[in-house]
Amino acid sequence: MNMKHLTAMAATLALFAGAVDAKPLKLKLANPQPSSVSAGLAVDYAYPKDVKSLRDAYVALGVKSETGTPLVGLDYLSSDDEPMALTSKKETKVAARIKGYIRFDAPGTYTLETYSNDGLDLSIGGQQIAKVDAKRPCDPIGEVEVSIKTAGWYEVEALYWQRKGGSCLILEWSQNGAELDVVPTELYGH
Repeated sequence: MNMKHLTAMAATLALFAGAVDAKPLKLKLANPQPSSVSAGLAVDYAYPKDVKSLRDAYVALGVKSETGTPLVGLDYLSSDDEPMALTSKKETKVAARIKGYIRFDAPGTYTLETYSNDGLDLSIGGQQIAKVDAKRPCDPIGEVEVSIKTAGWYEVEALYWQRKGGSCLILEWSQNGAELDVVPTELYGH
């Protein structure tokens, strides 16, 4: 194959991938629905000597982890006054496994945007919403549209790591094209 054919194939694949990505992801309602939930999201932490990838975080959590104070939601941005990564005991070299639920109160199409510093693999309702595996500033990962057919609780699972510098983990949403805003804390449970 010559370069012209390869370029045409790459352009066609990019258009096809864009068309596939244009459809909202269909999230799976938690089944069974939880009968009662505690506020926030459950989190386990590990504090490895170093962490540079999701794999490092996964291994560290498998070797030795401890239950942390539940996250009130996904709205964490470290600062001079609050330097710790999420609810952990450390500012740096932190791995976290996050589990729980998010409640969508109405059917419809939602836009989700996730920010992280550093790595994150986030799934909601059985669909991957965000994945990045690099040291990075607190930047958006990319908007994702999701389709909610039924109001209720949807499972949240995340693997997160923070290496050096500031940390953040934020989930924003909007429904039917409205402006993005941080997901309210009362919509998380575990």
